[in-house]
Amino acid sequence: MILTASAGCLSLAGFAVLYSGVYDVAATKQHSALLYWILDTGLRSSVRQRAGGISVPALSDTALIENGFRCFRDHCVQCHGAPGVAPDDVGKGLLPLPNNLVQTAREWPPAELYWVSKYGIRMTGMPAWGYRLADQELWAIVAFLKHMPLLAPKDYRALNETISGPCGLPEAKPATQPGEDSAPLAALANGDPLRGPVALRQYACTVCHRIPGITGPNAHVGPPLEGIARRNYLAGIIPNTAQNMIRWIRDLQAVSPSTAMPDLDVKESDARDMAAYLFTLE
Repeated sequence: MILTASAGCLSLAGFAVLYSGVYDVAATKQHSALLYWILDTGLRSSVRQRAGGISVPALSDTALIENGFRCFRDHCVQCHGAPGVAPDDVGKGLLPLPNNLVQTAREWPPAELYWVSKYGIRMTGMPAWGYRLADQELWAIVAFLKHMPLLAPKDYRALNETISGPCGLPEAKPATQPGEDSAPLAALANGDPLRGPVALRQYACTVCHRIPGITGPNAHVGPPLEGIARRNYLAGIIPNTAQNMIRWIRDLQAVSPSTAMPDLDVKESDARDMAAYLFTLE
């Protein structure tokens, strides 16, 4: 009873401090050494537990490492830097600062590097690349990371000069036209409504829309999505069918060139998951 009361008092005190504005959230104010240790220890323990059952493929193939370099150059060096290469201004301005991955690659097992690359780390600026890169590309990044501690700055520069091309290939846009499908359940057969909220967050939909069941800012840039499954039309333009919903999510500029909603480069499978969830919002 005493412990419960004490915990309640501490929670109220913490809320009072946060609500009062006394705590400085500026990224120019560093964490205390104790808080940094607590957060870092919790991070390592959490990743270690969740990565324990991951099967690691062979990572020594030269082609895999080269593709990992392309992905690293396109997506990672901006925040983490590389041998002889400083992070961009975004990376230098984050708190906590993104790790130098030469040391991380030496100390972290491949499974943990993969898990962090795929799922990201909350409240650190580390994104979840699993919704943007295929598993093969994620393992290619891990292969390159394990190779990177062997590189001197001149070696990294040589790779940058000799290895061209982007990380992976863009997924093709849908060839179907709006209005082709009037059977939502048929089009959503492969969609997973449980994955839908994750995909909606990962493609930043909550930045503009208020979506039931998803915690986010009280956004009013775009219309709220409550009851979207009951609407007859999407954006007042096309019939609200599953195929049209997927088309709207993936290729909206073709449906409505005047829309302010940007092209988010949504994968087909993710669009199906998002649509499957949105069709539960009755």
